[in-house]
Amino acid sequence: MSTPDSSAAQPNRRGLIIAIIAVVVLVLAGGGYYGYQTYAASKPGDINTPSPLGDMALGPADARVKIIEYASMTCPHCAAFTKETFPKLKATYIDSGKMRYVFREYPLDQVALLGAQLARCIAKDDAPKFFKVIEVLFASQDEWASNTPIEPLKRITRQFGMSDQDFEACANNESIGKGIIATRDYAYDRLKVNATPTFFINGQKIEGEASFEEFAKVIDPLLAQPAAAGGPAQKP
Repeated sequence: MSTPDSSAAQPNRRGLIIAIIAVVVLVLAGGGYYGYQTYAASKPGDINTPSPLGDMALGPADARVKIIEYASMTCPHCAAFTKETFPKLKATYIDSGKMRYVFREYPLDQVALLGAQLARCIAKDDAPKFFKVIEVLFASQDEWASNTPIEPLKRITRQFGMSDQDFEACANNESIGKGIIATRDYAYDRLKVNATPTFFINGQKIEGEASFEEFAKVIDPLLAQPAAAGGPAQKP
């Protein structure tokens, strides 16, 4: 079971870029989970506490089902989920208005923290754009999730109009870095999230890279319940 790299808890003292270049980063080539496990619901109030930066979400706020994902940008299982399972969830449940999907950052190392900061800077408050950025970052994870992430990330973020100057300003943005770390620490302390990916479906905790079919087994019964029993999901 992988836990956060303690170095990620100290964002940007002399500049995050310098820290990333200086530190020998353990990129979690085997991190995350291979199977999945489910647990009883945590306290809804704890789960629905948004990120200090604001939650990035797709789907209606009053949807019957709400999924919250905690992911690290350098987690290969998170990348596989985004590529293989998330598009099916989006097409089946999010685009039809049946589900709200929230993505929250849980960086396991400094490189993951940088990737998360860049996604926030590029998207600003545009949630669909944010999801597009993380999709591209996960798809190109093999290019930049290493001990030398800076140049590959600059090439990738230029696709979204980010200049090198904007890149460095974002990497050194303490408020964004601290907000992401606070999101991770809250999940670790209050929700007992200690590896990625971790999901909460209307409060039910699922750990690991579950398939679409495994998600559907949880989601479909919730949608079939009367409104008072299955939802609507609480707004973030």
